[in-house]
Amino acid sequence: MFCTDKKNQTLLTVAIAIVIIIALAAMFMGSDDEKQQDEQQTAQKTAITVSASAVLTEAFTDMEKEFEAENPEIDLIMNFGNAGSLRMQIEGGAPIDVFAPGDVNQMDMLASEGLVYNDSRKEFAGSSLVIIVPKGNVLNITDMKDLAKPEVKKIALSDTEASTVGRYAKQSLMEEGLWSSVQNKLLTGDTVKNSLVYVERGEADAGFVFTVDVSSAQPDTIEVVSSVPVSTPIIYPIAVVSATQHAEYSQLFIDFVTGEKGRYILEQYGFIIPQTG
Repeated sequence: MFCTDKKNQTLLTVAIAIVIIIALAAMFMGSDDEKQQDEQQTAQKTAITVSASAVLTEAFTDMEKEFEAENPEIDLIMNFGNAGSLRMQIEGGAPIDVFAPGDVNQMDMLASEGLVYNDSRKEFAGSSLVIIVPKGNVLNITDMKDLAKPEVKKIALSDTEASTVGRYAKQSLMEEGLWSSVQNKLLTGDTVKNSLVYVERGEADAGFVFTVDVSSAQPDTIEVVSSVPVSTPIIYPIAVVSATQHAEYSQLFIDFVTGEKGRYILEQYGFIIPQTG
């Protein structure tokens, strides 16, 4: 009797073990199937690479989520940087589908080379230039002329050749006769985001940024002390790159940016929406 009970217990244990093994196998097979399905869905998506000025980082990141939700067959890949470097990437044959610089000049250069589709080109946003200082403004900077003061040691300014902010700021400083007085004080970064960080950290006494960059600063780190006059409007264009293999999907993203949802997102980040019609 004892042997029979022991044998039955052994058989029961074996049976339970088999059931567990089968359940685990089914679970892992299910996970593999789901993984394969996810990989297949990802592989079936069409990747569209958007090269955009760094100032558009937050707005375009929000747009990416909304656009992909509406167009699950498209995978947007965002490439942010300064307008000049992005232009040169396209000139060098980088696989870019959409170009959105914060600088009309950079777009004009590509257009003159036939590297963008002119009929896809839109001017979708605008901004203005301001001077920021660390919170507290201990040097009492109130306008551009104050940047020439000897107590102002470091001024954050992005690349004056490749960056839109840098180019506009240099132009304004030259028109005000201040460029030679501040040139040796410059703390230069690749993009306007670098300038923002320098002032946030107190590594620069002042800096030039777009108004839209102010909202992305760390809380209670900076103050806007002055607007900067510019002789030409700051306008952001967007266009399909002519080397794209996916012109229809690229145009679809441009239509989203210039449409109601895109304009709403841009306005939330402080961009100026050009009047149409």
